[in-house]
Amino acid sequence: MGSTTKSSVPYHLPSDAVWFITGCSSGIGKALSTVIASHPPQRLVCTARDPTSLNYLPETSHGILKLALDVTSQSSVDAAVATALSRFGRVDVFVNNAGYALSGDAENASDEDARRCVEADFWGAVRVTRHALRVLREDNAVTGQRGGVVMNMSSLGGRLGFPGTAFYHASKFAMEGFSEAVAKEVRPEWNIHFCLIEPGGVQTNYATTSTKHIPVHPAYAAEDTPARVLERYIADEENRKRWSRAEDVAETMFRIADAKGRKIPLRVPLGPDAWGIIKAEFSRFLAELEEIKPISLGVGHKDQLESVEFLKTLD
Repeated sequence: MGSTTKSSVPYHLPSDAVWFITGCSSGIGKALSTVIASHPPQRLVCTARDPTSLNYLPETSHGILKLALDVTSQSSVDAAVATALSRFGRVDVFVNNAGYALSGDAENASDEDARRCVEADFWGAVRVTRHALRVLREDNAVTGQRGGVVMNMSSLGGRLGFPGTAFYHASKFAMEGFSEAVAKEVRPEWNIHFCLIEPGGVQTNYATTSTKHIPVHPAYAAEDTPARVLERYIADEENRKRWSRAEDVAETMFRIADAKGRKIPLRVPLGPDAWGIIKAEFSRFLAELEEIKPISLGVGHKDQLESVEFLKTLD
């Protein structure tokens, strides 16, 4: 692969870049679509399960394409990407934003609800990303600058789990691992960059109306049960007022993609809460890692440490 690694390759967003964004009916997707629409000649493919929810955008702009898209349907994803390419000939930034939260006790969740959450939040992003790799590598090379950005909406919940949202965390942890692995699969000359956006609390309807609630299991009903404590915190409007604004998250996402010759980071925690909690968690993890060092190194052969250096070459 040569001496150049993907993590050191800079990125230049075309002035007329095409953005393909999922889940644009509300929240961060809506805010990001509004930002892109306000930066012509940037162009926008704005998608939602119900395209009438996209009426906040101009109806007559030649740089905006509104499409119906259900990320849980392969045929729907195929059709939306094909239509985007037919209209604009390329896509420079894919943003996997569609999804929702499943809140409640894991023990009381139905298989159907659990699978539906992971299907939308994780597998939906996988379906779009598989298309993105081909488009960025091949289609874009024909119409101009090869490559582009895959921006996956993770969260603070993609780095650590909180009580009461186990299947949401499962999907975000999966997205983090998938994105990191695929980012290491692509060759540097393809100019494909991955970025995981990891917001903390954001002032959207994601934590309220965009969350499906599992009935409380009787064994977890006590008010001091951790999941119930967190639910009360989220339900308190005064607490949510301290969260980040969706508009600020969207503006930051635009600036990340518009790297102006800088490298695009693989992970970006957004908000003082996300950054602070992740830093504290890593410090705690390092301390625990030292505590269990004798146990860990008591298994295997010392020559296994050579694999650490080998794996570094794959970054």
